[in-house]
Amino acid sequence: MKIIEKLISIKEENFILTNQRALFWKEASALILSDLHLGKTAHFRKNGIPLPSDIILEDLKRLSDLINHFNPKKIIVVGDFLHAGKNSEFEIYKNWKLQFPALKIILVKGNHDRISEKYLFELGISDIYSVYQENEFTFSHEDLKNESQFVISGHIHPGVVLQSSTRKLKFPCYVVTENQLILPAFSTFTGLDTNNYFPESQKYIVTQDSIHLIQ
Repeated sequence: MKIIEKLISIKEENFILTNQRALFWKEASALILSDLHLGKTAHFRKNGIPLPSDIILEDLKRLSDLINHFNPKKIIVVGDFLHAGKNSEFEIYKNWKLQFPALKIILVKGNHDRISEKYLFELGISDIYSVYQENEFTFSHEDLKNESQFVISGHIHPGVVLQSSTRKLKFPCYVVTENQLILPAFSTFTGLDTNNYFPESQKYIVTQDSIHLIQ
């Protein structure tokens, strides 16, 4: 897997955008991601929709590669760590987490994280918040209005449509404004919201091999 980096500065802190849909905060040694949606494919299969079982394995392999690349002290998951309750993917994740027993995982709960917190702790989550603050940054699953600090969020699975001469292509993206950063969904098994909610923002689209800034 190729990890492409793009360094940006926010409030004099250094953040590295990656083409693997996660962000590394250098000063805090924190890997930041949103919308893993653990259990989603198993939930669909349980409801009669045939999906390959290796989607979660591929997502966790990408996460392993990012951890090995950056060697973070902690991971901050900005919501929707889970998708739809406890299912077979829990054991897959628990076995995966054994590779990183000392890695702290902070969860900011999203709208899908409705399961009992005891199950979240069983999955190796260290701390659970509705909103988490560290230094000058606020972490929330959804965008916060009238927030004085810089907000890092997820939830909307932001994307961009680019038009070629023959077709339209959709790409996940980071959205960066003066007071917020919205992460792309980490899981590859998610839709994209391509509405331009923030016309004055910078958008960093990601592909398997690159990161491109469009404005």
